[in-house]
Amino acid sequence: MNEPETIREMLGDRGAEGRTIAVIGLSDNPARASYVVSAYMQSHGYRILPVNPAVESVLGEKSYASLKELPVKPDVVNVFRLPRFLPGIVDEMLELGLNNLWVQMGIVNLEAAAKAEAAGIHVVMDHCILVEHRRHNG
Repeated sequence: MNEPETIREMLGDRGAEGRTIAVIGLSDNPARASYVVSAYMQSHGYRILPVNPAVESVLGEKSYASLKELPVKPDVVNVFRLPRFLPGIVDEMLELGLNNLWVQMGIVNLEAAAKAEAAGIHVVMDHCILVEHRRHNG
């Protein structure tokens, strides 16, 4: 978990071109961290796929109720939900064959991370994707 090479691979070794990030818990409120982080990533070339059944669209993208409803397989699943929701997210990722789980800063569920890694999912947990993007891209 949290290996530097895993972080680089999730961000895209050659940059954002064609990279998609499904953001679970993406809010349409510009004051929320999920919105700020996702807007930053979008402005750096990543396609954001909102996963939030409570909103219709965010950042110009249609919002989906679950990972199962996404029109494409995302490169990364980025989570802005409470730790108790991570086991269900990992189960859904396993069902869909998704390989990369990024759990935002302050969100930790070590059991869910261990289950994900045991099944071959790469995990970054308790790290901000925006901070890591800035660190790796100057």
